[in-house]
Amino acid sequence: MTLTAAPPRTTPTSAPRPPRRRLRYAGTVAVFLLPSLIPLVLFTLVPMAGSLWVSLHEWNLIEPMRWVGLDNYGEVLADPKTRAAFLHTLTFIAGYLPLVYAGGLGLAMLLNRAMGGRNIFRAIYFLPVITSWVVVALMWKWLLNPASGIVNWALGLLGVEGPGWWTDPTWAMPSIILASAWKDLGFVMIILLAGLQAIPNEYHEAARVDGASAWQRFRRITLPLLSPSTFFVVVISLINGFQVFDQVHVMTGGGPGGATEVVVEQVYRLTFQYGRAGAASALSWLLFAVVLLVTLIQVRVQRRWVNYGY
Repeated sequence: MTLTAAPPRTTPTSAPRPPRRRLRYAGTVAVFLLPSLIPLVLFTLVPMAGSLWVSLHEWNLIEPMRWVGLDNYGEVLADPKTRAAFLHTLTFIAGYLPLVYAGGLGLAMLLNRAMGGRNIFRAIYFLPVITSWVVVALMWKWLLNPASGIVNWALGLLGVEGPGWWTDPTWAMPSIILASAWKDLGFVMIILLAGLQAIPNEYHEAARVDGASAWQRFRRITLPLLSPSTFFVVVISLINGFQVFDQVHVMTGGGPGGATEVVVEQVYRLTFQYGRAGAASALSWLLFAVVLLVTLIQVRVQRRWVNYGY
């Protein structure tokens, strides 16, 4: 009796779909995406296309539009107010981003420990996130009132003379930064808390056995393994920072003396105060280009410091 070797196994490969099946598959996918695709097209892509078209015209919202091509872009770029608005926006981001991240990380690490009433504290810290910006801005405008605000009253008890806050050109932007960071702390806390809970506890225990201090464990384990959550928070916070408007409009209206006039505030003024919708649309697209460029740079650079593997 002779034994013959079994034929080698071959891994079946999926044959490419014929064109008719591919079209049917694409149509099925499109049907399931329609509930979200239709609002995206109607309320995002169509207004964006309309804004791009308006940016190529001179229009005061009443009379017919007049074609001017790229003149609005050149005019906006040459305007010193545009450079000042971008500078104020960058100043806001430079103060807001470190404050909201450090505060959110501190709260996340505190609430990640076993403690009584932890879920209640999480809900309390997240409550400002779902509160209207108008309410939050009015509340902080009252708290930071130089004459009758609680903050200056408390500083007076400590023998410190409170600043002018939103009435002072020097302190107006810090006032907005403080209010913005307070409102967004809960969002950053939730994201970073989820990242902390995804880190295996065995890493900390092994490092503790090896004699690593709390700071060494935080620096060598927590921060590197928290980098995906940090990356998400930084990207979202930067995008929101470039679009800051509500708190500025309610608390200072771009003042005093234009000290807090950010880009979106200038878009609002160009449209509804000066009747220059074309220039406002051009400035909006310039802001979109800056945000897109910054986001692409972050996505490119994140490969060097974001660690996705545990």
